Amino acid sequence: MLPTACILRLRNETVSHGAAGGKVSTLRIALRDYADFENALGEEARLFEALHPGVRVELATTGIHELYNGTIAAGGLREGRFDLALLVTDWLAAGMATGALEDLQTWQEELPIPDWPDGWARSLVRPLHFGERLSSLPWHDGPECLVYRSDLFADPGHRAAFRAQFGRELAPPTNWQQFEETSRFFTNPDANLYGTVFAAFPDGHNTLYDFALQVWSRGGELLDSAGHPALVTPTVVAALDFYRRVVRDPALCHPRSPQLDSTQSGDVFLSGEVAMMVNWFGFATRSGLIEDALGSKMAIAPIPADEGCAAVSLSVFWAMAMGSGSQNKELAWEFLRFIATPERDLGIVRHGPVGVRLSTWRNPALQARIPVYRELETISLGARQLPAGPHTAAFAAIIDAVITRALTTDNTTLAILEAAQSEVAQKGIKFP
Repeated sequence: MLPTACILRLRNETVSHGAAGGKVSTLRIALRDYADFENALGEEARLFEALHPGVRVELATTGIHELYNGTIAAGGLREGRFDLALLVTDWLAAGMATGALEDLQTWQEELPIPDWPDGWARSLVRPLHFGERLSSLPWHDGPECLVYRSDLFADPGHRAAFRAQFGRELAPPTNWQQFEETSRFFTNPDANLYGTVFAAFPDGHNTLYDFALQVWSRGGELLDSAGHPALVTPTVVAALDFYRRVVRDPALCHPRSPQLDSTQSGDVFLSGEVAMMVNWFGFATRSGLIEDALGSKMAIAPIPADEGCAAVSLSVFWAMAMGSGSQNKELAWEFLRFIATPERDLGIVRHGPVGVRLSTWRNPALQARIPVYRELETISLGARQLPAGPHTAAFAAIIDAVITRALTTDNTTLAILEAAQSEVAQKGIKFP
């Protein structure tokens, strides 16, 4: 169950009395305690209430681990404590396997959402389906990409110094050797500037994401042909070797990286302390939202990849799911239909979340205000998904431990990965 202190306006009763004495239907939604999500979903809740007199939408916010535990592991969605929940796609397989999530396909057939699924990119539709069942609807997207300070890369003094040092033009790096060289070039602790930052805090998310990108961008895979994690390969060893060397080197990487999650690392970048980072597209959209001088100085590029390997990206996004135990399913479906409209999908952008409809991505006014939206569709088309299944959380915990050992011990990379491979075998982790 979500901690009581984290719950906003949440009451025990499912029905309360309005000012005029009439009954008020209450729709409860669980979400992560992230200001952008709270502001955007809070506005949608108020607008929905205005359109539906007698309805109250209550938001329950909590930390990311508590969100998973409260909605799925502890049965909050299955037992009806929440009608809806904003969930990261990593959790959907577990939610479906445990019976926590309502199958939305039946609701879509009875009272369809206009344009579904053709109005969304396929990369946002595929991860939500489990056979013929529909687990949820996308709400906030933002695949990973290289986000960089265009002002630093365009500075004539930097360009001349870089050319003299490396014999090539200063540009967003296309491979990991260039990434390391460019990070070292920009790092200047006296000026509180670092070449890059990683979200290396072991929260079961970004450590796995960065690990996967490091492996994929070198032409490797996380799984073998039978769906078993394959962690002891030359490519995986090279990927972890590079990651731990960069993150542990204050002449390359922001020294607070091991304490930062994805949103905190983005905040460090937005504060002007970092030249470039591999992170979520959503941070680059701040170019049209924030008022300070950094706002107009952000740009994006493909994630670096080894020579001969295609550029890769990762699509992990947030989707709204209905609890199988909800007593307000008709109202919950109506809310889902409301937030899936083109107007509402475009409306959340001003609060920071990234819209998920193709109509939002292609909106000329939005592209003029936030130019990186012109590139979102191309990035999303090539974005990969993580292995999905009931073992995702257990696998993420193992990778968390791998990263922690890599950053805090002098054990060899091979020894760290061999121990992780042994744990994978002991726990029987496999993906369909």
